[in-house]
Amino acid sequence: MRTDLMWAKQELEGREWLILATERGLCRIIFPHEGLEDFQSWISRIIPGGVLREDEAALRRTGITEWLHDYFAGKRPPISAIPLDLIGTTFQREVWEELGKVPYGEIRTYGDIATAIGKPQAVRAVGAANGANPIPLLLPCHRIIGANRKLTGFRGGLEMKRKLLDLEGIKGVEDGGYARFQF
Repeated sequence: MRTDLMWAKQELEGREWLILATERGLCRIIFPHEGLEDFQSWISRIIPGGVLREDEAALRRTGITEWLHDYFAGKRPPISAIPLDLIGTTFQREVWEELGKVPYGEIRTYGDIATAIGKPQAVRAVGAANGANPIPLLLPCHRIIGANRKLTGFRGGLEMKRKLLDLEGIKGVEDGGYARFQF
């Protein structure tokens, strides 16, 4: 049972991100356009009766602060040193773990991920799990594109998805995507 949820602000690229961790490890990265209030029901579900507290030192100890700065500096930091606490269904965790295997500078399609987890017919479910990814960047959902080689969606917005792909030197992905992600 989780009893504490630590959080801290992280300034990256001139924008404020929020990082959350349990005593087990990093559990969520919140995009700059989102806030803690957007995740209140999730927080209540994962730490019922627990304590939400700001603790920058605890988050720094996970190694995530250095990892994020290295990533945005164009380096290829490994995720293996960051303790994770993936909170989701078995299927979601399966998808998220597969996302973590997509190498820096490479892309996959939703169908590729579905096939890799042994469920080739579950493309839409993979898309939903990808969209629920609690640890974007580390578990690189931005590297997942449509079968037509177009951007489809990204909780951080398609502008950010394009920026992350460019940062990693990924070419040949066409603009596109759903209107709700056009920010």
